[in-house]
Amino acid sequence: MGLTGVLHVEVEVKCPAETFWLALGDGVNLFPKAFPKDYKTIQILAGDGNAPGSIRLITYGEGSPLVKISAERIEAVDLEKRSMTYSIIGGEMMEYYKTFKGTITVTPKDGGSILKWSGEFEKTGHEVADPHVIKDFAVKNFKEIDEYLLKQSSV
Repeated sequence: MGLTGVLHVEVEVKCPAETFWLALGDGVNLFPKAFPKDYKTIQILAGDGNAPGSIRLITYGEGSPLVKISAERIEAVDLEKRSMTYSIIGGEMMEYYKTFKGTITVTPKDGGSILKWSGEFEKTGHEVADPHVIKDFAVKNFKEIDEYLLKQSSV
């Protein structure tokens, strides 16, 4: 088993792509409010929280299976393609992974959306597992966001 790798997952949701994309962009406010079990706080340490170069400090709740704090830097945003790439630059995850870069893309599909998430990583050692738990947490979050947005739109 190598030290580097990439995980991919696709999730189909019912929310329109633009609605889901806007919710991801408001994650700093939305996630701790809507999902307090998973996110205690998300603080913006640099930038506006969404533009490249922005740094966010995430304090996770008891729903987070691996870490309680992580810092991430927004590396790239493509508004037209509804795509964002971020890197983990601090927190407990750095004990397991020398590098971790995630990309989320939201694509319209039949009135709903396809969410594509990929995570590129370099482990700190051979004993460290591939980050399937992070991928699973992303999938869980995508489904929870979809449910939350659908409830909000029916209120």
